[in-house]
Amino acid sequence: MLKASMAVLTTLSAVVLFSAGNLQAEEKKWEKIVIATEGAFPPYNLTRPDGTLDGYEIEIGNYLCAEMKIECEFVAQNFEGIIPALNAGKFDAIMAGMSATDKRKEVINFSSSYGSTGQAFASYKNSDLVNLPMKSQLFSLGFNEQAALEALNNIKPQLQGKTVGVQTASMAARFVKEYLDGVVTVREYKTTEQHDLDLMSERVDFVMASMGYLTIAKDKPSNSEMVIVGPRFQGGFLGAGSSVGLRKTDTELKAKFDAAILKAKETGKIKELSEKWFGYDLTPH
Repeated sequence: MLKASMAVLTTLSAVVLFSAGNLQAEEKKWEKIVIATEGAFPPYNLTRPDGTLDGYEIEIGNYLCAEMKIECEFVAQNFEGIIPALNAGKFDAIMAGMSATDKRKEVINFSSSYGSTGQAFASYKNSDLVNLPMKSQLFSLGFNEQAALEALNNIKPQLQGKTVGVQTASMAARFVKEYLDGVVTVREYKTTEQHDLDLMSERVDFVMASMGYLTIAKDKPSNSEMVIVGPRFQGGFLGAGSSVGLRKTDTELKAKFDAAILKAKETGKIKELSEKWFGYDLTPH
């Protein structure tokens, strides 16, 4: 009888624990989340003189949160360590001009894209690189990698021996390592603004960054000699565009972001805000 009673108690305890675990999982509500952004990658994100965060991602992020009926708080985080910090639980999501690449998908999940611009080159006005062919032509590493490789082979002779500036841990950094290794010397910087300064001082010959970023950066008074040169690239390991980075365990939050981003596309909100901040439509297709 004692053994039977103990068996019943053990079974009941297991049921209670299982039910409590399920209830806890079911009761997790996303009422407030913290979103990390860099705060130094305009027009995607930037920090105002008073310390407040602003930019395309702040505005579209607030729209998405309103659609999800979730209170959001944006915080600044260095881009280099942003993924480990997400997985460590320091915040709940990343909106920092981050592309959903296969490499990053190994450690975090991504929402659908809320904007796509591709990667491009910029140099200074008196550089011989202003004559790089195929200016602003878009090549996909995903849909037609052969054409992209042919375009790269076409410009490599002019890039030979040059020094390029890229942001550490960025898609541009991986691109030059993958495709321009042995052709150019690479200098890495914590922020894109830092490599812009060296470009304007002619300490690097050109930079590579998001086309969206360079479109705005070249219009700054401090970058008056900057010009966008050569072709631009997207797809493949460069990803489908900027997406919300999320922990792999937060599948419900991913579903909420996906639904809100779809609504932003359908209502034209992405078009509206990207035209405001970039000057053209970044709506993913």
